[in-house]
Amino acid sequence: MALDQLNWKILRCLQDNARMSNAEIGRRVGISSPAVSERIKRMEDLGIIEGYKAIVSPFDIGYQLKAIITLRAFMGKLKPFLEKVRSLDEVVNCYRITGDENIVMEVVLKDHKHLEAFIDQLIVYGESKTQIVLSGVVKQRSLIPIK
Repeated sequence: MALDQLNWKILRCLQDNARMSNAEIGRRVGISSPAVSERIKRMEDLGIIEGYKAIVSPFDIGYQLKAIITLRAFMGKLKPFLEKVRSLDEVVNCYRITGDENIVMEVVLKDHKHLEAFIDQLIVYGESKTQIVLSGVVKQRSLIPIK
């Protein structure tokens, strides 16, 4: 499906506020609420819109540390790690990457003791490097720039 200008505008509205009503989106893009609903449904069916989520502030629910951790997997340990990482609740994002390390993770933790225990879990899989996040520079946003 090629996205036309209306679909791009609808996507921008949803990225700004995924809870925006179809009526409000319609007012902003110049079409009826049923037409917005139909376009959104089609984009969902085609996988263009993958889902909706609430973004929770980890700091406000007791997670005082955010860290970026890279892992250089030991020989034969990458696949076991890729299975394990899905069960680690602290991991917000995890990417397999190129370069000296195999993995980069964004994690949230309660405190330095929690960080230490988390790193201890990684030791069997490879060599890790940890950087503590001091502050955010760019607010979480879509991976795709909307026209």
